[in-house]
Amino acid sequence: MFHKEHPSLKSGMSYLIIRLSAVFTYSLLAIVPVHAQQTTCPVPQSGSDAIAHIRYLADDRLEGREVGTAGARCAAEYIAAQFSSIGLEPAGEGNSFFQPFPIRKGAALGADNTLEVAGQRYNLESEWVPLGFSATRRLEAPLVYGGYGLSRTNGTEDPYAHLDLSGKIVVVEWGDPDSLHGESLRADPHFKTIFAEDRDAAGIIVLLPEGWSPRHPDDETRATLGIPVAVVHAKLANAIRAAANNQSVARLHTEIHTTTTEARNVVALVPGTHPTLRDEFVIVGAHYDHLGFGGEGSLAPDSHEVHNGADDNASGGAALIEIARTITGGVPLDRSTLFIAFTGEEKGLWGSGHFVKDPTVDLSKSVGMLNLDMVGRMDGDALTVFGFGTAQEWDQVVDDANAELEQPLEVSKAPDGYGPSDHSSFYGEGIPVLHFFTGTHEDYHRPSDDWQLINSSGLARVVALTAGIVERLADGGDTSVTLTPIQHAVPSRGSSPSSSSSSGYGPAYLGTIPDMTPHDQGLRLTGVREGSPADQGGLRAGDVVVEFDGTDIGDIYTYTYALQAKKPGDEVTIVVERGGEQVTLVVVLGERR
Repeated sequence: MFHKEHPSLKSGMSYLIIRLSAVFTYSLLAIVPVHAQQTTCPVPQSGSDAIAHIRYLADDRLEGREVGTAGARCAAEYIAAQFSSIGLEPAGEGNSFFQPFPIRKGAALGADNTLEVAGQRYNLESEWVPLGFSATRRLEAPLVYGGYGLSRTNGTEDPYAHLDLSGKIVVVEWGDPDSLHGESLRADPHFKTIFAEDRDAAGIIVLLPEGWSPRHPDDETRATLGIPVAVVHAKLANAIRAAANNQSVARLHTEIHTTTTEARNVVALVPGTHPTLRDEFVIVGAHYDHLGFGGEGSLAPDSHEVHNGADDNASGGAALIEIARTITGGVPLDRSTLFIAFTGEEKGLWGSGHFVKDPTVDLSKSVGMLNLDMVGRMDGDALTVFGFGTAQEWDQVVDDANAELEQPLEVSKAPDGYGPSDHSSFYGEGIPVLHFFTGTHEDYHRPSDDWQLINSSGLARVVALTAGIVERLADGGDTSVTLTPIQHAVPSRGSSPSSSSSSGYGPAYLGTIPDMTPHDQGLRLTGVREGSPADQGGLRAGDVVVEFDGTDIGDIYTYTYALQAKKPGDEVTIVVERGGEQVTLVVVLGERR
């Protein structure tokens, strides 16, 4: 969003979701470098075992496999080639292994961008720039100074709360005085813009702090807001602040064009052999994307090295390939097995979210879904498996498969089917799920997560266990297992970081499970926790929230801000789109615990 000139200034904002220890961290002032896009994928080295797969996927030349990049394309093509060589059938679109879908990649400046304050015209990019979530608009309006653009600061009421912003361009300071390093949600100009818009401001100008200069908005992925927003260089702050205090007139023209690119899931099938049961299938999935050069999500915010993500989640991609090899090399199974390598998980389950909304198969025929995410760093015999509360038979299935291993694992069983990985998308569709995980570590979301640290023997045991579970689910004989789904098992609040009970949402508890896939408007709900205020108020999985207590909802960010502003016990009106109609619901918020 901005270019950092002063190395001592710390940046970053902890965003909504913490994946086990931390994930989806939004770095407010992160520098995301522009690197040349490779046109030719590296040639794989010899070998076809799990470590060979990880070495390829975690190769520096794939540049961290960020969704929509050339490195991610190479990873997808590698996985598809492996599936093909094993003998899997393509199950994507157009008789291919791929399921493409568009994603917002950033924003580009148009030709009509002008900032003129009190007759002084400023230079685009060197002195000011519209942000990537700015509306495209031409306006001339008086300025008004709004301090930090917050209604409460340092525990006291801010005069901003009483300012008349209607039809005016409000000038605000970057940051949050309650957060010394600017690391709060409220420090973000996106947050300030939404609330200025709610108070009928015509536009907003943000004054950057000393040491920061405007940066081109090419990597902005958040939804376009309803008013123009500009940031200006610190050297102009005094002049624009004085103009705002004098209510001088400003001319602000912004022209922003959203840029898109293609992302791809990889989808393959091992057909079943039974005349009727072959139409049913077990789903095995893992995401293959990672963080690119860091920035958003990185726990090394000052590093701009390649984040190779060997454990997260080249290990899951490698396991997926080797499970497919095991299944194709074993006794033919009655039910089919669908293998999916997802992209965009790190951005908020984009790939799995897209798949369940636009599946290449009939999801109603799904028996269950197994998800492998970070399975390469086993410590001893320990494996954590989430999702035991999603079907009554999971205990038996997993225990039986584990007992047949040459060296059984110590399986820690967790009930929750919702969580910050791709299985959550399927559980929201009523499908029983399991999520396999060998634990976090100090290299998580850092450049040091490299292939040399993978526990290959531990990964092989996870592959064997998962393949054994697949065989039990896909067998239609005497050992066949029919899963009995348990929908919306009640976990402890806050146990699933993907829900609105997580700390990023503030003290008020709603109990929705948001779909993090970007949409043009509104926020789709993947699920609603049983017994939560959302459930009691009538919200359902599949609802698209378009308004939250008078605030228009454009994406997960606006939803978060609106919920964060509330407190336990507040009665809120929520408007959702459901079945082509708008439904208005009233919900009393609970307390997050």
